Amino acid sequence: MPNLYIALVHHPVVNKCGERITAAVTNLDLHDISRAAKTYGVRAFYVVTPLSDQKALVQKIVDHWIKGKGAVYNPKRRDALELITIMDSIDEAVDHVCKIERYRPLTVATCARPGIKNIGFDQLREMLQSGRPYLLLFGTAWGFTEELMTGTDYLLAPIQANTGYNHLSVRSAVSIILDRLLGNSR
Repeated sequence: MPNLYIALVHHPVVNKCGERITAAVTNLDLHDISRAAKTYGVRAFYVVTPLSDQKALVQKIVDHWIKGKGAVYNPKRRDALELITIMDSIDEAVDHVCKIERYRPLTVATCARPGIKNIGFDQLREMLQSGRPYLLLFGTAWGFTEELMTGTDYLLAPIQANTGYNHLSVRSAVSIILDRLLGNSR
């Protein structure tokens, strides 16, 4: 199984005007992304936000499903939400992977816009077979800042359909991308 870690990044991202912001955490993202991550064998799911109130919200949701009544009500949900680790920054997530793997993970940002460092799904799928750790970054709001994208090792090619419309929810994009990278359908 590839050493794939994922991060849902709430900062630094941009709003629709291109301004740097910190986005709010969405309950559905936590549930749906953790379930997809568990299904495809992702090692950990980092939720990245520097805001203490947002971290507290994530912890409250996770605790309900892994320690509270939710753990008894739906053990499968508990198993998925146990993958969540809250981080202040992407650097902190990278350091966490380094402690686990003893190697710095290669970082791969996802984006709906094509870029100069783009790699395709097939190429990343092959790279994941090396055993090296990878941290796949998913942005919230209107995507990552340019600074973040240029600071990653790779930029994954956007999900393309034949409609010209490309504005998926992050939880949908995570599921599609994980299936393309780790699914058995090939």
